[in-house]
Amino acid sequence: MREQLFQEILMARQRVYAVAPPTPLEEISLPFADRVFIKREDLSPIHAYKWRGAYNRMALLTEKERARGVVCASAGNHAQGVALAAAKLGIQARVYMPVSTPLMKRNEVLRHGGRHVEIILIGDSYSDAAQAALDYAESEQLPFVHPYDDLATMGGQGTIGDEIVMSGQGPFDVAYLQIGGGGMAAAVACWLRAYYPDIRIVGVEGVQQASMAAAVKAGKPVTLDYVDVFCDGTAVKKAGTLTHALCAVLIDEFITVTNEEVSAAIEVLWNKCRCIPEPSGAMGMAGLLKQQDQLSGKKAVTILCGANVDFDQLGWIAQHAGIGAARRRYYRFEMPEIPGGLLHLLDNILETVNIIEVQYGKVDDRTAVPVIGFEATPATLQALDERLTEQKIPHLDVTSKADVEFRIINYEPHLFRHPYFIILEFPERAGALREFLQAAQTRNSICYFNYTYSGEQVGRALIGFEFETEAFHLEFREHLAQSGSVYHEVEQSALERML
Repeated sequence: MREQLFQEILMARQRVYAVAPPTPLEEISLPFADRVFIKREDLSPIHAYKWRGAYNRMALLTEKERARGVVCASAGNHAQGVALAAAKLGIQARVYMPVSTPLMKRNEVLRHGGRHVEIILIGDSYSDAAQAALDYAESEQLPFVHPYDDLATMGGQGTIGDEIVMSGQGPFDVAYLQIGGGGMAAAVACWLRAYYPDIRIVGVEGVQQASMAAAVKAGKPVTLDYVDVFCDGTAVKKAGTLTHALCAVLIDEFITVTNEEVSAAIEVLWNKCRCIPEPSGAMGMAGLLKQQDQLSGKKAVTILCGANVDFDQLGWIAQHAGIGAARRRYYRFEMPEIPGGLLHLLDNILETVNIIEVQYGKVDDRTAVPVIGFEATPATLQALDERLTEQKIPHLDVTSKADVEFRIINYEPHLFRHPYFIILEFPERAGALREFLQAAQTRNSICYFNYTYSGEQVGRALIGFEFETEAFHLEFREHLAQSGSVYHEVEQSALERML
């Protein structure tokens, strides 16, 4: 079957290059490797590689099959590939997609396919949509264009490997290939092994998507009980029969990456290439970054296999990239509930780290438990942890804990004395927030603090102050008005809801 796949890739050349030219193989500079190359499938006609396999498979249909049309199922990119092929070949395509498929991907299917496609939204996952599509194809005796478990589909995907070889940048020491159903990984690995016999192939799967590793371990495809869908393009519950057999012999090692590590890889690709891949598109890079300690003096290649990212995902990606890169950490502190307590804590730990988040609400008259997020190099964060331990400052690492992740800030308004809430604006630079707090500590205590770094030049924090007397409260407001600080008082209606 491996030899048959090689021949399928060879024959696919004459078909796929009639539709689009090869995509670039871009070299980027990373400090831990000799040379790293990125295959830019985001620059293909559908901003993902899936068109290659879909077109190659559909170009092989008989005239009778073309006249009757095809059926497919997809979470997004394969559907776009089928739509493009349908329009190019004049074939009608019935496309099954999960109900939760982002509108952007649905619109792209219609843009590429036009009158040649019909979208059927069904089920909550790719597996649901695939089963419905298979049932319809069988009942109507129509060709089912499989996204991965078909040698002709794999043949088209394998032209990525052909282009890597033809680039003249090889030989490569290692390739990191993301795996969903395994079609692209099997095909590219097949081609690269033929030309670079000593190459090491690493298959990269999501932590809760590792259906191929499970299949290889079990000796046959098995169905996962649960599949995480953050990397929706690789969210496959069960590896293919053909792809499993091929990946079992072509992939040297399987590794998994977390969603946070994928987010960190997206950030690296943005910084290096000024592109924003979809999560599954960055999984290969995430695997490469995870094994960076093994790449000294090596030449590595990976595939940016898609950039059809849902815009609404970008906020989560940006927030979690630092965690995935091990440069962001959140601590819950315990300290006395006294005036200036929070400022004293910041003075002790602000020397070498940036504060990117503060979550605090007064819940007790004696003890305060703020959560503070820091960003620095992994070594600096380790040194911070050691310094806090040496100074016997009670702290607990709560990175990615549910209450911190969803920013649950508990507070007891009945404990607030003469409260005054403002939205403070300050220059987003190291020390600016601390300077304000130092200048503002005039007979007041902080009873609420809500701040998160937004990436803007100006930071914004919702801060609540409390005072022993109403006179101290009025005195503080006068001081603040004359300080030159940029702030807005929280409007009364919002304050009533908070208090």
